[in-house]
Amino acid sequence: MTKQERAMNTRHALIRSAAQAFDQHGYTLAKLAGISAGAGVSTGALHFHFDTKAAMAAAVETEAARILHAVARRVQRRSPCALQALVDTSHAFAQQLCWDVVVRAGFHLNSRTSHASETDMLREWLECVRRYLTRAAREGSILADASVEDMTATIIGATIGFEGLARRDREWLSRATLASLWRALLPRLATPEALARLEPAGMECALSAAGALPEGPVGGLTGGLTGGH
Repeated sequence: MTKQERAMNTRHALIRSAAQAFDQHGYTLAKLAGISAGAGVSTGALHFHFDTKAAMAAAVETEAARILHAVARRVQRRSPCALQALVDTSHAFAQQLCWDVVVRAGFHLNSRTSHASETDMLREWLECVRRYLTRAAREGSILADASVEDMTATIIGATIGFEGLARRDREWLSRATLASLWRALLPRLATPEALARLEPAGMECALSAAGALPEGPVGGLTGGLTGGH
């Protein structure tokens, strides 16, 4: 293994250890000594890669965003239409939040702490939803009286609410819970023809490709979380 590869492995170990510390203790109470110990390296090695705890938090957020971008791109390639892609992406992101501590800690840090960050994952998820709904309207799969802005606000409020509730009970991000949400929302959004083709529980092929099914790998954003246009 080259020196560069060892350094990269150490950095990745530190990011994951930091994510575990932030997830367990919160940003304020997480200790650099505990993070370095969790990664199996010295505090000197930690400071070689990260000057401050804020820099570590930023690295966790960046890695979380990278993972979500990759997941979104894989989902979009397998989903047959914009509305199904929106449903599938929500399921894939929910499962990443459940299974991947880097994604969970990065999203939580990004949305709930005051340190400066290069990305705004809440804003990107909002834009993701709006883009999918706008595409669905162009595809003719949305009801004439359905407002893209109103439905965007509803979906954002529900999914972000689930993320907050899931910090106490992961069942709020389960596939069954999210499918129930989509069963309630889709009839108010999709035309009857489109509704008949949609799968509220997510398409197996899209979620498997994203590594978002229990039997699959855990998985692990440029231009918003959609990876689309």
